[in-house]
Amino acid sequence: MCWSATADLVVGVGVAAVGAVSVTAVARAGRSRDLPLAALPVLLGAHQIVESLVWRGDGGPGPATVAWAVIALPLLALWVPAAVLYAAPRTARHRLLLPLAAGIVTSTALAYNLATHRVTADIRGHTVGYAVHLSHSGLVVAGYLLATVGSLLLSGDRRLLLFGILAGVGAPVCWTLWRLEFVSTWCALAALCSLVLLHWARARPLVRS
Repeated sequence: MCWSATADLVVGVGVAAVGAVSVTAVARAGRSRDLPLAALPVLLGAHQIVESLVWRGDGGPGPATVAWAVIALPLLALWVPAAVLYAAPRTARHRLLLPLAAGIVTSTALAYNLATHRVTADIRGHTVGYAVHLSHSGLVVAGYLLATVGSLLLSGDRRLLLFGILAGVGAPVCWTLWRLEFVSTWCALAALCSLVLLHWARARPLVRS
């Protein structure tokens, strides 16, 4: 989420481009297991581009709002832990089963809520506010954080650990600024994390046949 439709569009295209470079890097290294995680910035960039449509539509419950919520909630809750597990070294995979399980349960709950309740968005100065019905919100948030940030912290990779620390520290800061309706800075966090993932992708060793 950015502070305007233009910012969301520009940063979204840039983040998606970083993701495309990351995907190319791991593909050239022959590391197919890394592709889902390398493609994460593409998803984050698409998410911001979708939000630019929410801005231009002046919020509301339209298709762009629903698409934004689907990506932000059930999709990311499952994508991140699954991608980290798939790319992780064998020695770390057993401990990543817990974040994956949390992601499956959380994603299922979020998908059910989105399917049974309407999502709406409204423009609040330099932020977009989203109204999403959440049952047992405390448990859902805890499960979401365990699935996403937790999987990165337990990945066994120092670059992904850095990604997890950035996400874990940056998320509450961005959330506070967004909650105060001051300015939305999530897109800056997404851009920074995408650059960390690009560094991770380029540093992956070549798979020799």
